[in-house]
Amino acid sequence: MEEQVKEEQAGGSSSSTEPARGEEVVKKRGSSTQDSRRSSSSRSSRKSFRLDYRLEEDVTKSKRDKHGRFVNPWPTWNAPTLYNVLKWQFTEKDHSKVPSSKEVLDRELPVQEPYFIQNPQLAGKTGAGMRATWLGHATVLVEMDDLTFLTDPVFSQRASPLHFMGPKRFRGPPCSVAQLPKIDAVVISHTHYDHLDSGSVASLNERFGSELRWFVPQGLMDWMQKCGCENVIELDWWEENCVPGHDEVTFVLTPAQHWCKRTPTDDNRVLWGSWSVLGPGNRFFFAGDTGYCSAFEQIGKRFGPFDLAAIPIGAYEPRWFMKSQHVDPEEAVRIHIDVQAKCSLGIHWGTFALAYEFYLDPPVKLKEAMDRYGLNQDKFFVLKHGESKDLNVEEDAFE
Repeated sequence: MEEQVKEEQAGGSSSSTEPARGEEVVKKRGSSTQDSRRSSSSRSSRKSFRLDYRLEEDVTKSKRDKHGRFVNPWPTWNAPTLYNVLKWQFTEKDHSKVPSSKEVLDRELPVQEPYFIQNPQLAGKTGAGMRATWLGHATVLVEMDDLTFLTDPVFSQRASPLHFMGPKRFRGPPCSVAQLPKIDAVVISHTHYDHLDSGSVASLNERFGSELRWFVPQGLMDWMQKCGCENVIELDWWEENCVPGHDEVTFVLTPAQHWCKRTPTDDNRVLWGSWSVLGPGNRFFFAGDTGYCSAFEQIGKRFGPFDLAAIPIGAYEPRWFMKSQHVDPEEAVRIHIDVQAKCSLGIHWGTFALAYEFYLDPPVKLKEAMDRYGLNQDKFFVLKHGESKDLNVEEDAFE
């Protein structure tokens, strides 16, 4: 596989064969020191990248309808209607059966303290390898190529605009924002409350400020600004950018089959997507929230193989309603194959009861699907809340 070549163009313009860089927002403050640092940060991020030859092929671009709302361009998509939502909630039996007993939950789904709380000196030390720590649902702490970033950070107790109602965690976050190691970047896949949490965004912004780079899909910039976030990169599908000072690691917004909504009237005003993070030593794929579609083969063809993929395996029943928007474990294995992942981590389960499958079924069904495909069980694994997985991390990385 050819190495990805990135080069800065004089004058900041892009050639016709290069994808757009996305839009950056950097607000200025009074301090001349901060202004100088932010100006340098802005210059280093305003660069274009020359991708490998495979991106010259046709890819599925994002599309909007006549009202300016984003749409899924695949025949595998069926939009959820109010009638079907009501039919699901009032006619289908809920088989999730999440126990109310903390003792049972502690036994079945233990939450452990992440390694970086007791050993903060080890954070970021992965050598030539990478490390992923599952913090519940779709929140993963990834360390690779001298960068540490979060996917869809949610540390709140509810996935809801209200603090007193809406889906509540049955397994709490294994750490707080205050206990995290230094975070360089955050990627957001879409706007649903179990993936974009205003409280967590505010806490991360309060702790890390403008040093933290946010990568978000097109249309989310205004919302991020209203939350006080300054260092925001807004991207369309196949656009990319980097963290200032870490130009060798590329963050690409790649397609997914899903939808966005936070208010009664903002349906699909914001794009959704997956993320491909491409470093000189490691490649990571975050599927976000998605139904199965042909986009994953395109992603694998252009950016694979990935050293690790984080793929949802939960919130999939009943299939007649969930299929377009949430993959089941078997479809998760298909994504694992399509994106050419060497290893995959099952996410989007064991935290919120968002659908009607038994709460412990996702890893069981994942194992069955791996068996049907004749794949090694170790290649698609799950973690305990707070547990980490090291990939090609040598002992000398900790010295």
